[in-house]
Amino acid sequence: MRFIKPAAVLALLLPLCAAAQDTIKVGIANDLSGPFSALGAEARDGFNLAIKQLGGKLGGQPAQFLQTDMGGSPDQARQLVNRYLQRERIDFFTGPIGSNVALAVGPALFAAKVPFLSNNPGPSQLAGAQCNAYWFGLAYQNDAIHSAAGKVAADRGHKKPFIIAPDYPAGKDALTGFKQGYEAPVAQELYTRLGQIDYAAELAQIRAAAPDAVYIFLPGGMGINFVKQFVAAGLNQSITLIGPGFSADEDVIQAVGDPMVGMLNTSQWAHDLDVPANRRFVEAFRAEYGGRNPSMYAAQAYDAIMAMDAAVRQAGGARDREAVRAALKQADFESVRGPFRYGNNNYPIQDYYVREVVKDEQGRITNKLVGKVYETYQDVYAGLCKL
Repeated sequence: MRFIKPAAVLALLLPLCAAAQDTIKVGIANDLSGPFSALGAEARDGFNLAIKQLGGKLGGQPAQFLQTDMGGSPDQARQLVNRYLQRERIDFFTGPIGSNVALAVGPALFAAKVPFLSNNPGPSQLAGAQCNAYWFGLAYQNDAIHSAAGKVAADRGHKKPFIIAPDYPAGKDALTGFKQGYEAPVAQELYTRLGQIDYAAELAQIRAAAPDAVYIFLPGGMGINFVKQFVAAGLNQSITLIGPGFSADEDVIQAVGDPMVGMLNTSQWAHDLDVPANRRFVEAFRAEYGGRNPSMYAAQAYDAIMAMDAAVRQAGGARDREAVRAALKQADFESVRGPFRYGNNNYPIQDYYVREVVKDEQGRITNKLVGKVYETYQDVYAGLCKL
């Protein structure tokens, strides 16, 4: 019997080991259950469309996209990220919808020098003094969209806005942002329970306060239930309803229907934004998902994968973390928002728009871009970041 020398066996195995190591791994912590489940499903569809278009690769190299539901729970997300880092040795991370989850998992990712491309949350902490070179707030800084809404309320002459958000980090950023843009005292400020669906008490407070506008940051099912109850109570007859894009997005519109018509909302993106990459994305999304319009969450998730693809291509792989980080910072990809750039704190400097929920020519209820609120806006925390 002939024996193969150990050195020869090693020589045979090395190419297989190299191939395995060259597979780029992306950890995606999905919100497919819990308080952000509807939004997480939208993000998942955006991720998967980009992955499909890229043939399951990044920068032309083999990639594995690990998608796991963590239900919007910071504790579950921490466990998942530890598994991604220790067992899977991921090269990129993305996925959470909630800012509380982003803040919970950030430290472990930053310590491991794994880029966290945030497809949605943009907590103020990571925009300012706690900014990190491996954090990329790809969507927006939390306050900015709300600041744009505050400016819309002021520009339209509303004198007594009543503002509402859930009691968690993004909710606090939301109302802070609105007040920054409004630049005057508000009638009343109210925080609700995260995941709340019955707003009878809050609607009674609104009726008693008699505001001329109500601003809500109530994403997903929270916003769906609030808008339905707001209209059922007849408050829409005398009060203008304003929200960030999340509270009047396509998923909410589908769930609520006619009561959404006339609601104003602000966003850094719109499905009818006249940008070549956006037109291609919207057309592909409609073809892939039964003709429905994409939401902000889908668009942001799509951009996150495309940003990874461009960085891997530019860096020649994902092994050199510093080269990948530098490539991500350059943001050399075709964003659905048009030309894209980061500020010093790795949050976008970008335009913000006002949209109105309307019935289009086909009778579909959808968002229509009606104006620009801010141009090349940078968040107010950037000056505190030392990057």
